Amino acid sequence: MKSGYIYILLCADGTYYTGSTNNLELRLEQHQSGEGANYTRKRLPVELVYYEEYDSVADAFYREKQVQGWSRKKKEALIEGKNKELAKLAKKVFRKMK
Repeated sequence: MKSGYIYILLCADGTYYTGSTNNLELRLEQHQSGEGANYTRKRLPVELVYYEEYDSVADAFYREKQVQGWSRKKKEALIEGKNKELAKLAKKVFRKMK
């Protein structure tokens, strides 16, 4: 049974919020009611646009931190399932780091 989730929310102002939790349904309710993160509280309503399941919340938290550092374009490629585009964007970042 899965016990960790990473999720991406689309906020009312068009920005994305990335989080992790061990109870996705409850966390979404918290965000929608203004009891979630301060960031989303100011940008309601929010819409779940993507999530991944993990065996542990620690694994989900690790992935959350990874995705939080991504550009908007890279997050959108993930959300849209554009794996080829995601790979290209990852290569661009790697080249800039060299």
